[in-house]
Amino acid sequence: MIGGTGAFLGARGQVGNAVTAFRVASISEDPANRRINGGGPKRAIIHLVPLFRPEVTLTQGVPAVTHSSDFSLVTATKPAAAGEVLSVFMTGLGPTEPGVDPGQPFPASPAAVVNSPVEVTVNGKSAEVLAAVGFPGTVDGYQVNFRVPSDTAKGTATIQVSAAWIPGPPVSITVQ
Repeated sequence: MIGGTGAFLGARGQVGNAVTAFRVASISEDPANRRINGGGPKRAIIHLVPLFRPEVTLTQGVPAVTHSSDFSLVTATKPAAAGEVLSVFMTGLGPTEPGVDPGQPFPASPAAVVNSPVEVTVNGKSAEVLAAVGFPGTVDGYQVNFRVPSDTAKGTATIQVSAAWIPGPPVSITVQ
């Protein structure tokens, strides 16, 4: 099967039916009681294989994670700080609102906001996502602004971004 909508447009996968128990409902049964009594006898099992996943782009051979204050790259010589707002540049976050035709660049105004849930974790801990938008003038380029959790330990930190519950590969940055 190929299909889907939203972030899963073009996804591949399979659908199967799982029969858990048969229940025959009488025509005289009050429809309001059907949920109480178990509803219908069929359940669907859907296995989706997305055609893309979120990925952090690379700039100068390092992950494109920048300080939001001046958009300089987060590096070992200019590390991030706990509690700081960072921007990560990505691909594969899916459709936006307002929508943009496939192959067309994102507009500068209004901002094209990613319409799937976007999550960022730092060392496995949820970070506050402040914005996830299509980067103006790019095709499949996104900017995600997030706040590094205030209790992030100094040293190497692992960042992972998920869109529509599809995790991207983790990247590492330095935190001071």
